[in-house]
Amino acid sequence: MEIQAMRFARWVFLAAGIYGIVVIAPMYFLEGAQAAQGRPVSHPELWYGFAGVTLAFQVLFLIISRDPGRLWPAMVACLVEKISFPAAVLPLVLMGRTPWPVAVFSAIDLVWAVLFFLAYERVRKLPA
Repeated sequence: MEIQAMRFARWVFLAAGIYGIVVIAPMYFLEGAQAAQGRPVSHPELWYGFAGVTLAFQVLFLIISRDPGRLWPAMVACLVEKISFPAAVLPLVLMGRTPWPVAVFSAIDLVWAVLFFLAYERVRKLPA
């Protein structure tokens, strides 16, 4: 059971880190494309700040994937990271301030949050 819990946590955090880097890293090159679509970035410090902090968390996911048994307390911060985006998007969509496709995209983070929680629960219960 211990080996399965560790293997699950490793794969979840490795996959999340790789997926996140693939999705977030291009943001550094998309500001011009946003402007070309008629949606200029009005606060570039928020755009690049979001990209940087989110990218840093992807690195944390990769670090946790190397040793989830020792780093399981950091999984709590990872859960907060995965829940914060959909928690912000849902009210914005309901108020009509954000389009529905963004809500669908944010739901991916909810799936990762569930997987992170399962990994956390499995690893947390292992003997030290």
